[in-house]
Amino acid sequence: MMEGLLWILLSVIIASVHGSRLKTPALPIQPEREPMISKGLSGCSFGGRFYSLEDTWHPDLGEPFGVMHCVMCHCEPQRSRRGKVFGKVSCRNMKQDCPDPTCDDPVLLPGHCCKTCPKGDSGRKEVESLFDFFQEKDDDLHKSYNDRSYISSEDTSTRDSTTTDFVALLTGVTDSWLPSSSGVARARFTLSRTSLTFSITFQRINRPSLIAFLDTDGNTAFEFRVPQADNDMICGIWKNVPKPHMRQLEAEQLHVSMTTADNRKEELQGRIIKHRALFAETFSAILTSDEVHSGMGGIAMLTLSDTENNLHFILIMQGLVPPGSSKVPVRVKLQYRQHLLREIRANITADDSDFAEVLADLNSRELFWLSRGQLQISVQTEGQTPRHISGFISGRRSCDTLQSVLSSGAALTAGQTGGVGSAVFTLHPNGSLDYQLLVAGLSSAVLSVSIEMKPRRRNKRSVLYELSAVFTDQRAAGSCGRVEARHTHMLLQNELFINIATALQPDGELRGQIRLLPYNGLDARRNELPVPLAGVLVSPPVRTGAAGHAWVSVDPQCHLHYEIIVNGLSKSEDASISAHLHGLAEIGEMDDSSTNHKRLLTGFYGQQAQGVLKDISVELLRHLNEGTAYLQVSTKMNPRGEIRGRIHVPNHCESPAPRAEFLEEPEFEDLLFTREPTELRKDTHTHVHSCFFEGEQHTHGSQWTPQYNTCFTCTCQKKTVICDPVMCPTLSCTHTVQPEDQCCPICEEKKESKETAAVEKVEENPEGCYFEGDQKMHAPGTTWHPFVPPFGYIKCAVCTCKGSTGEVHCEKVTCPPLTCSRPIRRNPSDCCKECPPEETPPLEDEEMMQADGTRLCKFGKNYYQNSEHWHPSVPLVGEMKCITCWCDHGVTKCQRKQCPLLSCRNPIRTEGKCCPECIEDFMEKEEMAKMAEKKKSWRH
Repeated sequence: MMEGLLWILLSVIIASVHGSRLKTPALPIQPEREPMISKGLSGCSFGGRFYSLEDTWHPDLGEPFGVMHCVMCHCEPQRSRRGKVFGKVSCRNMKQDCPDPTCDDPVLLPGHCCKTCPKGDSGRKEVESLFDFFQEKDDDLHKSYNDRSYISSEDTSTRDSTTTDFVALLTGVTDSWLPSSSGVARARFTLSRTSLTFSITFQRINRPSLIAFLDTDGNTAFEFRVPQADNDMICGIWKNVPKPHMRQLEAEQLHVSMTTADNRKEELQGRIIKHRALFAETFSAILTSDEVHSGMGGIAMLTLSDTENNLHFILIMQGLVPPGSSKVPVRVKLQYRQHLLREIRANITADDSDFAEVLADLNSRELFWLSRGQLQISVQTEGQTPRHISGFISGRRSCDTLQSVLSSGAALTAGQTGGVGSAVFTLHPNGSLDYQLLVAGLSSAVLSVSIEMKPRRRNKRSVLYELSAVFTDQRAAGSCGRVEARHTHMLLQNELFINIATALQPDGELRGQIRLLPYNGLDARRNELPVPLAGVLVSPPVRTGAAGHAWVSVDPQCHLHYEIIVNGLSKSEDASISAHLHGLAEIGEMDDSSTNHKRLLTGFYGQQAQGVLKDISVELLRHLNEGTAYLQVSTKMNPRGEIRGRIHVPNHCESPAPRAEFLEEPEFEDLLFTREPTELRKDTHTHVHSCFFEGEQHTHGSQWTPQYNTCFTCTCQKKTVICDPVMCPTLSCTHTVQPEDQCCPICEEKKESKETAAVEKVEENPEGCYFEGDQKMHAPGTTWHPFVPPFGYIKCAVCTCKGSTGEVHCEKVTCPPLTCSRPIRRNPSDCCKECPPEETPPLEDEEMMQADGTRLCKFGKNYYQNSEHWHPSVPLVGEMKCITCWCDHGVTKCQRKQCPLLSCRNPIRTEGKCCPECIEDFMEKEEMAKMAEKKKSWRH
């Protein structure tokens, strides 16, 4: 990867690289009140990324080189002879354009190319840039992170645009006659529809007994009784928040209070605010004071850069600056066991005590301490009576659940085994990661369980950690005690995967993305493992690539609460004939007789469904108590069940549950209907996912032919209209004609015969064939590529209308055999691969790479012997003497020089040297050098 980026940069300098045009099979169309999106984008491809016209960027060469801050690349718009606009990449060295510093001792800041004069104050612009960084992270988190490039649009993130996050810093109340508390708490809130969930952690205070929400007048709007526990985490929910209080919440006018029930009667209070840093936060800290009754405290929200080891953080503080004070100078320190690592100076006020900054280029030791929760961040005011708060940084904690559904359809080599894996993780402040794993339906013995990144190449695994999982009765539990800070950051951003390799599938039989499941107010998944749902557990077993797991509980009122997570329900092998439209979840007894008690829970799109079932029969409750009940998810392809699991929920419901409505009001967007499946398409005008297009309402999942062009097919996918042009099959004849009433051309020599045949068969089948996929009539004898929402037209299949019977026959396209070793797919929508143009390497290169004995390493244009060391040379930058590369049996490895830990406060970086040094040592060396020069002059 690193060598490839170097070659890309070199090729850009030598010759222009033309940007490719993005080709997408489906074009999202916004509502008609918004302007239409262009059907294609022109830009530049560089280093595996796409850049729009006029974009500029610093090329990232990966570790250990990092971002080339002195090189600027630009996507320049060009126009071809035919008038087509395309992109051209050009890169140049910016160092020659650096302005001359106006001070005597300029410094080179991390992440900059030009030296600048040091500043005493960080300035408002730097704070704004930090907020912009967190906003960019927010935009990134809304993008679905998929392990495979062809995951459907149904695989969306668990959080969506209907949720809003808030945060509150709670400190001791200072305007009361009671002594103020030294405790500090951090509360995180998520508003989803009318429910407000919250996760609260606290320090230097006993476990509170009551959480109260206060309105603008100080009156109690809602109270939450805190259950007893021996930890510092409180999880709760405020259901059905009244609209006036929701408006106050959005206006940041609500306060939250927590009080203890012990003799001290301590109270903490804080205002609930929005903060854009919450979207990107992966590390956090609570800052407390050692003073008694101080009323001071703070919280830190931190995140790592995506490509560099820069630690961005935002501090929210309370009580550190006396009210009415003007600017107060503070020192923000990063420490390890009282040893100062970094220091930043700034000015804050009582009205604006927030502080944002970035700690650039964390070294390996600092990252190690960060991963173990051993880095301490502190804030201290300067003056005669300094105030001080500090806290340890650890991975962000919340009531959300780290979990993963492993399925065979999600494996790097997708399969349909009917097996399932269900994993639940717990991340501790010291960086250790506990896991619990359940499996069912594996084809052979487990070889390994690993945590991995997204493959850098297709089907090329990127293993991070091998878990020493020992299965007993299909269960395994253990701990991964060495999770790096970068991987903790990726874990909390849903960017890691768990893979199970077996004897028959050594690269992986089951795989799943590790996702944070937002807390929903139910304690079942905090206390119990989910129930695996698999195709092998259906009667009879179903070989499917789908899987799932579910949490089921019965409350004291004998109401059944359920939460179902599924993976891969829409990935059918023959999607050209039938597509997954919806899932039906039902619960019943294990007995498959006609007299068993079965209840429909819900229908849903996507990956998640949740709800409450109230009127449960005594027989079904008894089966739940005895463990002879099942939960089953059915699809259109498998109406008798695609995945299933045995449910055991101990309960003491001996009498029938009180009669009530069949299902509570939907609390989640995935909840689609509570009636029979035949009523699914009713009430389209009130459905939350429907689309309004060309003056008509369309239900989610429906297809139609638009009025603006009859050679397009549109579908509604969760409020978004996607229209695809009709894809015409390839014809084998040499002469074609385009009929006026058809979208695709036909063979000229067969036109007359087909028209005659159509007239003869009009009495047998006057209308032709109706295809459910595109919901169109097709003339007898015609062929077409099937339309399958939400994927669009499938070029890997061809359907034919059998004129005599009116039946549609679809079959896969047979790709021709290829003689090359590395075929390519020229366009993303192409079905078959092709051999690329022949590029025969020079004989000397081929002989050097394939010679017997120890393999050589090729780096750039040069070859290196095994164990040979060198400093790499980067175009526009030159030789990088701070990085050493060596050849290890044909594999090039590079490492940046490790710098010693400095004890001084203000290290400086000297040009031409790899490591920073203390200014005292630098001055001493300068003096020694001058003395040496003087001695030389004396000798002469």
